[in-house]
Amino acid sequence: MNTAMPDVTDIVLVDDDDDYREVLSADLADRGFAVACFADGPSFLEAVSNGVAAQVALLDWALPEMSGFDLLVALRDRGIGLPVVFLTGYAMAERELLALGRGAVDFVDKARGTEVLAHRLRLIIEGQRRLPGSATPGQAEPTQIEQHGELALHRQTARTLWRQQDVGLTMTEYKIVALLASHKGEVLTYRAIYDTAHYEGFVAGSGEHGHNTNVRSLLKRIRKKFLAVDPGFAEIENRQGVGYCWREAAATSQE
Repeated sequence: MNTAMPDVTDIVLVDDDDDYREVLSADLADRGFAVACFADGPSFLEAVSNGVAAQVALLDWALPEMSGFDLLVALRDRGIGLPVVFLTGYAMAERELLALGRGAVDFVDKARGTEVLAHRLRLIIEGQRRLPGSATPGQAEPTQIEQHGELALHRQTARTLWRQQDVGLTMTEYKIVALLASHKGEVLTYRAIYDTAHYEGFVAGSGEHGHNTNVRSLLKRIRKKFLAVDPGFAEIENRQGVGYCWREAAATSQE
């Protein structure tokens, strides 16, 4: 355990793997995060009792003495609303649903890498800072999830789940899917989608409709990621020469 740390830190990392803990904390520090580390749940709970606070807690699921989930329950039972993100080497939907149902804000497979994790942590921390009274660390915003049938959009972390599986979208891809799903059944133009991916009036490609090619490329990449978790995925429809929509009824042929 690292004993020298500020009273308030960005990230608390609880993981019993000494090598992984050292490497991940260093990677996060290189990306601008202040990180405090613990090897087990009881030592972290003791530190919390002594006044240690953080913006986000990163908990390994498989911890000695008490699991990461048990640690989450102990925090909530003490009235501590610290945002919790689980790290796991086991991408199991049952564990993910259990964690999110008990108040965790995210569930990240270690194999996704530090860059994905750091991006999600920044979103959570920035969201905390925008909250009224957010100067007091540990008061978590209720998890905000938009549900569109089998699609779940986690607004705090820009995370997309399809049939309870993480699709692995980038921030740009997430914004496009969120736009389409929020206008279910409505055809959105190439320009509208492109403005969402970048900003209104952004110019790219050649010719008046050069951005159409960019949008088609983005949507094909998004579809590919959805198909990787569900070969029957058919929610995104193309309207030739116009744009795309998130289907409202039965699937039709795709582009």
